[in-house]
Amino acid sequence: MILASGLIGAMRFLVGGKARWMGGEPTLAQRIYFANHSSHLDTLVLWAALPPGLRARTRPVAAEDYWGAGPLRRRLARSMLDAVLIRRGAGAEALAPLARALRDGASLIVFPEGTRGAGLMPGPFRSGLYHLARDFPEVELVPVYLDNLHRVWPKGTLLPVPVSTEVLFGAAVRVETGEARAAFLGRAREAVCGLGRQVHPDG
Repeated sequence: MILASGLIGAMRFLVGGKARWMGGEPTLAQRIYFANHSSHLDTLVLWAALPPGLRARTRPVAAEDYWGAGPLRRRLARSMLDAVLIRRGAGAEALAPLARALRDGASLIVFPEGTRGAGLMPGPFRSGLYHLARDFPEVELVPVYLDNLHRVWPKGTLLPVPVSTEVLFGAAVRVETGEARAAFLGRAREAVCGLGRQVHPDG
């Protein structure tokens, strides 16, 4: 717990990561927080932005090939973040540990793009979010926009740079009855982009 508190303090000192709840309020409802992905620090910043009561029951979803590589990352992912590690490229099998975590009552942090991007707005979403939303309709789906993280530690850079960031939480969405996968994923992506346009109107 002391190490986790120190990590959160370090994140806030380095990048800020202030939370702005723009479409709802933080509650103890079980949720999947889905966000744009542009930095190595996305997982830590979003997790640290949650109030302590929510943070304690929220598990980030992270790529095993990155967060499971090396003792420091493994300890951070497993002992401090209680992350759900998945194997990229495993197809439908990659969703099995996420489903187990949801059945156990955890909330999740996911990045539906599947990889880091370089732009202000997220790229196309992969199908995993749709399958989770369809299989767990009682779980709230909360869009999140991570502002300025693409400048902190973007793909291809070695070390992070201190830059002020914000974490914008939007109104929950859900799969509508009979809604096709592509339509839902487009609408979910637009929910994240809509938050992004609040701070980047020309983005």
